[in-house]
This record gives sequence, C-alpha cells and structure tokens, in this order.
Amino acid sequence: MPPTATLERPSNVSDALARGRLGIPSVIFFVLSAAAPLTVVAGVVTTGYAVTGVTGIPLAFLAVAAVLALFSVGYVAMARRVENAGAFYAYIARGLGRPAGVGAAWVALIAYNALQIGLYGAVGAAAEPVLAQLFGITVAWWVVALVAWALVAFLGVLRVDINGLVLAVLLVAEIAVILVFDLAQVTHPAGGSVSFSTLSPENLFVPGVGAILVLATTGFTGFESAVVFSEESKDPKRTVPMATYLSVAIIAGLYAFSAWSMTVATGPDKIVDASREQSTGLIFNLAGEHLGDTAVSIGQALFLTSLLAAMISFHNTTARYAFALGRERVLPAVFGRTSPRSGAPRVASLAQSVLGLAVIVLYAVVGWDPLVQLFFWGGTGGGFGVLLLIAATSVAVIAFFARTAVAETPWRRLIAPGIAAVALIVIIVVAVANFATLLGVAPDSPLRWIIPAVYPVAALLGVLWGLALRGSRSDVYARIGRGAESAAAAVLPTTSEAPR
Repeated sequence: MPPTATLERPSNVSDALARGRLGIPSVIFFVLSAAAPLTVVAGVVTTGYAVTGVTGIPLAFLAVAAVLALFSVGYVAMARRVENAGAFYAYIARGLGRPAGVGAAWVALIAYNALQIGLYGAVGAAAEPVLAQLFGITVAWWVVALVAWALVAFLGVLRVDINGLVLAVLLVAEIAVILVFDLAQVTHPAGGSVSFSTLSPENLFVPGVGAILVLATTGFTGFESAVVFSEESKDPKRTVPMATYLSVAIIAGLYAFSAWSMTVATGPDKIVDASREQSTGLIFNLAGEHLGDTAVSIGQALFLTSLLAAMISFHNTTARYAFALGRERVLPAVFGRTSPRSGAPRVASLAQSVLGLAVIVLYAVVGWDPLVQLFFWGGTGGGFGVLLLIAATSVAVIAFFARTAVAETPWRRLIAPGIAAVALIVIIVVAVANFATLLGVAPDSPLRWIIPAVYPVAALLGVLWGLALRGSRSDVYARIGRGAESAAAAVLPTTSEAPR
C-alpha cells in the first residue's frame, strides 16, 4: 500500500513544487516552445499544402485559434479556482468526477509521452543537413537523439526557471528567423506583386478542409500547458490567463502569416506543387534564394533547436502530470516527490527520461524509421490525444460551474466553453474520418484505427482504476484532483462538491 501523506518523508525529498519562480514571460516560453513554431512552419504547413491541396491553411490557423480562444475562456476561469500541475486531469476530475479524471490522466500520460518521445525521431533527421554542412560529417540518427536525450534529462531535474531561461534563448532566436524568412518571402513575391487570394474564405471551405483543421489544431498543441505550471507561477491567477491568451494569439498570428507568406513567394497557384516537390525544405530553399546560404544554415540549425526546445517543454509538462498523480497516490507515491534543492519533480522526470531512452534504443536496434514511425506517428497520435482532452475539459468546465456554488458569468461558465466543446467534437469526428490521411497510410491500414483507439481504451482502464480506488482506498480517492491540498494527511470533500 502506498504511504500516505502523513508518513515521515526522507530528508532529501519533498512533495511540493517550487513556488514563485515563473512569471508570465517564462510560462509563455514553455508554452510556445511546446508548439515548436519553426517545426510547424517548416513541417506542418508544407505537409498540409502537399497532402490536401488546400490553400486556405492561413485561415485554418485563425479558425482553430478562434475555437481555442473560446475554450480558453472557461479554461482560465476554472484555473483561477483549481490550481493543479495535473491540469486536464484535475479539471476533468473536478468537473466530471474522479473516475473520469483518472481516465483523463491515463490519456494525458500517453499523449504527452508520445509527443515528447516522438521528437527524438525527428532530431536526428534535422541534424543530418546541419552537421553535413557545418562539419562535413554524417552520424546515425540515434546518436544525435541520445545527445538530445541527455541534455533534456539533465535539464529536467534542474530548477524550472533554468529550463525557462534556456527556452527563452532558443525561442527568441527561432521566432526571429521565422519572421526574417517571412519578410523575405513577402518582399520577393512571385510575379512581382503580393497576392492575398489564399486569405479568401472560399479557399478554406473546400473538400479536404477537415484534414487541414486537424493539422492546424496539432500546430497549437502545447498552448494548454500554462496551467501545468500554475503551482510554480508567481501569481497564478494572473499568469495563467495572460500566458494562455497571449500564446494562442502569438501562435495564430505567426503561423497564419508564415503560411500566407509562402504562397506569396511561390505564387498561390504553385504552393501545392512546391510543397509536394520540396516538402520541409521549402522554407529553407526560399530563404536561400532571397537571403543566401548563410541564412539557410542558420535556419536549419534553429530548426534543430526548435525540436530541442519542444522536447524540453514537453518533458517538463509530462513530468508534472506524473508528479500530480503521484502526489495524489493515483500513481505510486514516489512519483510525487520533488527535490528540495531544485523543486523539480525529480522521480517523475527521471522516469520519463528512462522511457525515452528505452524507445530510442528499441528503434535503433530494430531499425524502425525514426522520422515516420516515431516522430510523425507519435506526434499525430499525441496531438489527437490532447485534442480529446481539450474537448473533454470544455465539458468539464461547464459541469464544474454547474455543480458548485462558485459565481461566474454565463459567458465564462457556459456559453464560451459550450461553443468550444461543439466545435472541438466536430474536429474530432473529422480527425477520425481522416486519420489515414493524417498518418500517411493506406485507408485500409489497421493503424488508422489502432492509434486513435488507444485513447478510449486507456480512458476506460483509468476510469476502472478510479472506481477501484473509490472502493478500496477512499483516502486516496478523496484526494484526486485536489492538487497541493492532497499533500495533507487527508482531504475532506467540500459541501459544494461532493465525491463523485
């Protein structure tokens, strides 16, 4: 039986995250780094043009941003009242019941691990042209992946603000080069004139729009993680809302502008063919034409650091989910320990690192394709899992305010999250229908059902585990979703929110 919170702690561990170390800029750096702007601009945008042939991608980013902004209204309203590093897990537990919260936790662990570990498959491919051009050497993908893994594992057990500082440096450079590339494309338009035709709504509402909306949604993955760092923020009630809204706005503006500027440089009628021919190299090839080879080298290097920054951000997010579950004894209590010196969730971070190492070694030994079978499939599957969590959280926000005595405006507690929930469910249905396209596999491939089916199965197992805890460990069950309160010996349910 796991030890309860009243038992004596070893002297070298703690059960609390370090408070007051992150301001609004630091949280934004974590959020934007998870979104991996250069990776999305170079990879997701060109893939979208190539696979679907739809030129309305700039508008798709803006449409998805509008939906996520609506979701954020209820999300941050709940964040002011529920402070928990478990984010989706805690919100769904407090809104839809503790068993549902545990089910969401299982989904979150799978989704965020898939996103983080999948990036190790991409970093090797991204490093190949950089190392060849700068040093004239070629190394196996897994060597680069192991170097990246070691750095991420090391940073994962350090102070969260140190991670934030590293991300700040990487992210500022990454966004700067994107903007330079974009401006070069806009100032060198195909045919000598700037075209705005791809911003016309008629280019969005065409066959294939479903896949585009799903791809655009995956580009925002990570925007929701501001809440994960609420316990370590200086002023959570101010930091989380500001970081969430600013992140959605920055991501939407950057992606839409970049996607549009590519069409200006190639010509709206040629962007699809150019994306199919040049794939992720399109943005770098355009930069080479307008800015020279030095700009290309810098861009490719920052593409590599973009992946590294996303790894660091997702590692921190995943570790905090595991920490939240360990603190509340849903996972073994050891996961709920932090280092007194750094305040980092040490055991959860190390466990995540061990899992990443095992996957890298497995893929290297077996010889599986790291780019497609690890990065692309892992990223697509992980993004879909996060999309499911966002939709469930929208419903949980409505339920939370409906079943508690907390006062809130109808817009925040019902209207905005309700509209967001409907829109997100539509996107999920479209995603399932287009999953073969998203994975790049044949329509009859079993993967098009296996990968999305992982999440309802995991959610069901989590719900069953939650029900088992209710029957056998009522003390643990009462702590689910309570956050820092669960570090106390026992947490009694409030009269306005009875155990469910």
